[in-house]
Amino acid sequence: MTTGTAPQDSMASPRSWLVGFGHGPSQIYFQANIYTTVLIMAAFVVASWQMAVLVAIGCVAQTFTGWVIRTKPADLIFGMQGFSGALVGAATFATLGSQWFSYPIALAGGALAAPVTWLINELFTKTPLKIYGLPSTTAPFCIVATVIHFVFERWWVESSSMTIDSTTVAFFRSLLTNVSEVVLVDNVWAGALILIGLFIANWKVGLAGLLGSVVGTLCALALGESLTETGNGLSGYSGVLTAIALSVTFLKESAISWVLALIGTIVTAVVTLWMHDLGVPTYTWPYILTTWVFLIIAHYIPSAETP
Repeated sequence: MTTGTAPQDSMASPRSWLVGFGHGPSQIYFQANIYTTVLIMAAFVVASWQMAVLVAIGCVAQTFTGWVIRTKPADLIFGMQGFSGALVGAATFATLGSQWFSYPIALAGGALAAPVTWLINELFTKTPLKIYGLPSTTAPFCIVATVIHFVFERWWVESSSMTIDSTTVAFFRSLLTNVSEVVLVDNVWAGALILIGLFIANWKVGLAGLLGSVVGTLCALALGESLTETGNGLSGYSGVLTAIALSVTFLKESAISWVLALIGTIVTAVVTLWMHDLGVPTYTWPYILTTWVFLIIAHYIPSAETP
């Protein structure tokens, strides 16, 4: 993920807080880019303005709580304590819709994402796992969103999706919905906006995201996933994240990083299918588990360097 350095008193100014909030949504795709965030938020609005509000609430809540628990200023400014909260807001909408209590739940869930992020970072930096440099990535979101999912089961809202019975339609539609479903949105226009945002951040990031989408869809079709799930992006979105993570984010870009990204995206598709069979919320777990394993493998490959 995109990070940097910041002075210790850098959160003293309102502008620093705005920049921190502004980087949160873009860090879902490992970028600290305000323009990418604008397009991601526009994608949420395309889906539902209420969803966009819940995303903003979750992002702000995690960022502020991250400051309260004394997260490094650089992490706050570069959105590292904001993106999981943003995703919690999106998941709250996907689970509970825009009912009045969705808003305090997104607020509480976003705030909870901050200490969960801290705990996972402690696990990866204060135990023997520290040699692998594993990131907490979106695991805090998955943990908090799963708790919300089951605790508020009686208030779930039904989601509707487009029924697809054409392989051609499923393939081409999924190229964009795979990108949008990373943030729990099933909409080709939203996917297009986000993909443009990724290319604006870095053309290699956009290319990696597109590669992950194509490979994820091909694997889903080959593994027998339904055309409706594939076309609505539910089978390939984790592959988008895996491809970006391994090719140009957590590994220094090289031929081996792209090879690992390609293989990792294929493995992610298998993990996704397995998790669908379990009948539990999948969220971004297939990407997380695959990326952690591949980063451990990469540790033992001399040519696979970290940034």
